[in-house]
Amino acid sequence: MMKGKVVIITGATSGIGKETALSLAEMGATIVIAARNIEAGEKVKKEIIQATKNNNIDCFQCDLTSLDSVREFCDSFKEKYERLDVLINNAGTWDFEGRKESKDMIENIFAVNFVAPFLMTHILIDMLKKSAPSRIISLSSGLHTGTINFDDIEFKEDWSGFKAYRQSKLAIILFTRKLANDLKDASVTVNCIHPGMVSTKLGRDAGGVSKLFFRVFGKKPKVGAETSIYLASSPDGGTITGEYWYKCKVGKASDESMDLEAAERLWKVGLDYIGAVK
Repeated sequence: MMKGKVVIITGATSGIGKETALSLAEMGATIVIAARNIEAGEKVKKEIIQATKNNNIDCFQCDLTSLDSVREFCDSFKEKYERLDVLINNAGTWDFEGRKESKDMIENIFAVNFVAPFLMTHILIDMLKKSAPSRIISLSSGLHTGTINFDDIEFKEDWSGFKAYRQSKLAIILFTRKLANDLKDASVTVNCIHPGMVSTKLGRDAGGVSKLFFRVFGKKPKVGAETSIYLASSPDGGTITGEYWYKCKVGKASDESMDLEAAERLWKVGLDYIGAVK
């Protein structure tokens, strides 16, 4: 059971994140929703309390397109809470309609899917260590093909929504493997998940034919959340680390996702983006 555990979930106002929050709240966890739209976050907070009778549900504003907002969220969390047992980097974006930039002038898919969770994890890592045994869970994708384009990581020269998305999800796996290795003696497990194709706001952001494809063929968010819930609450999630999971089991990721040299190089790129961790 999760009673007494404190869990942060990004992107918990809908889809996989919301279903994950509901299930873990039912198990007794304290849920902290990191919400871009605070009104939507407060609405979901009330829904979860009503559905689960668990009053330990909290919500803070957090816009993953802004590194300052991520820092402010972490500061607010640390002011109120003394421990963190599970960090779930759930939020993500996928936009095929044209290249956009975040509030920090970073290509938006890379900013939201990789740089923001990279920063949040770095800021909260000491609290996770202090609360050990603890867990870090990040959502990747089965579309993590190819390699990291270190020469043009934001695709300024040859932008493609698909390329940007698959690279961001490969980056999450590489980040997971590197961090798991760094924390192997800290009793903090680090894993990532392929939730499958799920009919969520991520699919609705895709636009055009992709949007229709997600709606018709995508799984229900409750099904897509099963592996997140499993890793957050099961004994396996507390003992197995550095893995890519699918359908509540360790899955097979691409050969490129096993490249530890690329993981080390990407880590340095991430540090350059986030600057000094405040």
